[in-house]
Amino acid sequence: MAGCVARRALTVGSRWWSRSLTGTRGPRPFCAAGGAGAFPPVATTTTLRHLSSRNRPEGKVLETVGVFEVPKQNGKYETGQLFLHSVFGYRGVVLFPWQARLYDRDVASAAPEKAENPAGHGSKEVKGKTHTYYQVLIDARDCPHISQRSQTEAVTFLANHDDSRALYAIPGLDYVSHEDILPYTSTDQVPIQHELFERFLLYDQTKAPPFVARETLRAWQEKNHPWLELSDVHRETTENIRVTVIPFYMGMREAQNSHVYWWRYCIRLENLDSDVVQLRERHWRIFSLSGTLETVRGRGVVGREPVLSKEQPAFQYSSHVSLQASSGHMWGTFRFERPDGSHFDVRIPPFSLESNKDEKTPPSGLHWNCTLRP
Repeated sequence: MAGCVARRALTVGSRWWSRSLTGTRGPRPFCAAGGAGAFPPVATTTTLRHLSSRNRPEGKVLETVGVFEVPKQNGKYETGQLFLHSVFGYRGVVLFPWQARLYDRDVASAAPEKAENPAGHGSKEVKGKTHTYYQVLIDARDCPHISQRSQTEAVTFLANHDDSRALYAIPGLDYVSHEDILPYTSTDQVPIQHELFERFLLYDQTKAPPFVARETLRAWQEKNHPWLELSDVHRETTENIRVTVIPFYMGMREAQNSHVYWWRYCIRLENLDSDVVQLRERHWRIFSLSGTLETVRGRGVVGREPVLSKEQPAFQYSSHVSLQASSGHMWGTFRFERPDGSHFDVRIPPFSLESNKDEKTPPSGLHWNCTLRP
């Protein structure tokens, strides 16, 4: 290993990817215990995984995590499956799957244009296809290193008291697409550090994977199903910037003698090219079933103007929206800036805001209070 660059080579579809332990992506030489160019026999990680290669200090120490498994092309991963996230690099464990409808406008772009949808923004009708996502726990040791690229407290819920703008958040909970799962095995009986890991999962060496759901996980999933369920995913690519949107209904609250319906939406931005770009502005159009159309413009997103590069190609965040109607639509654009100062707009795929879930008690589990920002 002397003189070798510590990297792990990943196979995604028919393409080879090489990801350094700092999150770098792109074709690179690979050096591991098996010799130069060998596929790694073990998955490794380090607390420096998300620093860029230019800032990576010498003499870093690698920690053995486990043995890579072949990613599943068909079928689902089971509860208790350990994995590395192929984009954000964190360690995690699968709790249970969701079957979502993926509306991919890149696939639909070759189809003949159809009638405008009810939101009136001239977009094509898109047929959804079934796609598997997973509810997962994120290893707490990795949260500080991904916090600039992906929110680790993004799964939020309305509180059940008079303050209609108060939220509960469950830290270290995420939704991961099937193709982002890089499975591995470990001999550690507690391989993921998360406060809910041992409450939800039990080690059983006779099983594969050797972590099975406790009754507490099944009860928690059943009770919180309306607030956790992932049903629709929307995706569109403009000039090699792919935008993925997942909306979630949060519930209804009464405020000043009216009903206010709340949704959260998770957005992932991914640069599919090698050129560096920076998000500068957002432009939203929000249509309510009550007949109102609101325009929202602002700098960046959630107080940030992320740079998407070959080394750090993705950024993911969550935000919230409320309507005084039980349904609506959202769409818009993100404005990006190139290094030469020129700008271009990236389309946000239109998505529906639906409130067809049963109103039940707020979620239970690990949480803390926070407040909705306008």
